[in-house]
Amino acid sequence: MGSLMDLVAGESREILLALAVDDIDGLSDPDRFTAHLSLGGGLDPTWLDLFSEAVRSVTGETSRRTSSTRGPSSACPATAASGSWSTSARSGSRPSPRARGPAGALAGRWIDLLEEELGLLPREEKPWIRDLAARIVHFARSATSADDVIFAWSF
Repeated sequence: MGSLMDLVAGESREILLALAVDDIDGLSDPDRFTAHLSLGGGLDPTWLDLFSEAVRSVTGETSRRTSSTRGPSSACPATAASGSWSTSARSGSRPSPRARGPAGALAGRWIDLLEEELGLLPREEKPWIRDLAARIVHFARSATSADDVIFAWSF
């Protein structure tokens, strides 16, 4: 298994089975899984923690429920994401002066948190961060009917 960082919505047992047999392409099969988002192996996992913090900040959500489990092999950890995270992320966000589109306030807050953590980001980095925030919100909206959301990664 190469570098993997994916969000997958569906039945956790089926997701873990696909990971166990290294069926990474199958994660995108809409007949098997409700939603799939490949984040690419190069994204720093702490960015997703900051994204979750941005979701809680923008939506007013205060709980942070996750359950961690080892994936089908030690090479692929998997984390079951909180249902409330998915609900909050898909609910959209309040408009802000920086907002453009439904994920605008969320993306703006995420960028603020990233800059607090890493220092000022170059202006040319911000459009792809906004795009990624919009793709995560789209994933969360698509995952509405899923039983589980799994964050799987390996390096």
